[in-house]
Amino acid sequence: MTPEGTLILQHLGVVAAERQRRAHDAALESGVRAIKAYQHERFAKTYADLLSTPRYAKAARFFLDDLYGPHDFNQRDDQFARIVPALVRLFPHEIVSTVRALAELHAISEVLDTQMAAACASTEMVAPQYLAAWQATGRTADRERQITLMLEVGGALDRYTRNPVLRHTLRLMRAPARAAGMGALQSFLERGFDTFREMRGAQDFLATIAARERGLALALFDTTAVARETALGQLP
Repeated sequence: MTPEGTLILQHLGVVAAERQRRAHDAALESGVRAIKAYQHERFAKTYADLLSTPRYAKAARFFLDDLYGPHDFNQRDDQFARIVPALVRLFPHEIVSTVRALAELHAISEVLDTQMAAACASTEMVAPQYLAAWQATGRTADRERQITLMLEVGGALDRYTRNPVLRHTLRLMRAPARAAGMGALQSFLERGFDTFREMRGAQDFLATIAARERGLALALFDTTAVARETALGQLP
């Protein structure tokens, strides 16, 4: 097993542990679902302009649904865990690195969502409750890492569009990937590649996401009255 393969398995182990913890606590599971749904709504509000712009709409939707969505990724994660040895053997190193970043992003997000749900008194999510749960959870370094990883995945997909050899390799991997049980992963990579290729350059798109996500995180962590009003104004 390569070092990156080991890291992927470790991150997926964190995800599995969080799900196992919530499987034995119905209230916590409901809380996490509410947190994820609210964050999905928040992302849609923050990027309403990009979602309505022809050039960026598909990429924004990809981030909203595939990186920030409330969907159940059990199937994809189960595939990851089963086929990591095959993944590092069959896929190019660049793609394996992207999967490592995706797995780490998933792990951090699951941990933070669980902790935020545990800090909420109700699953009726409203802006003041979300802000309070965010501040109670803290973990500023993990929030920054979460943003960095999201941008890393997006940047990697953008680079793939300028590498015809890698794109050709990814297409050739379609049948072997499905035969090896990696259909969900293959679909994610191809969908991401096609989405970013249609955008014809992601620099401005990713810079917008970086500025808005970091700006919102800074406001959410600030406990002053003025910052509180600013943060609440950015939430649904």
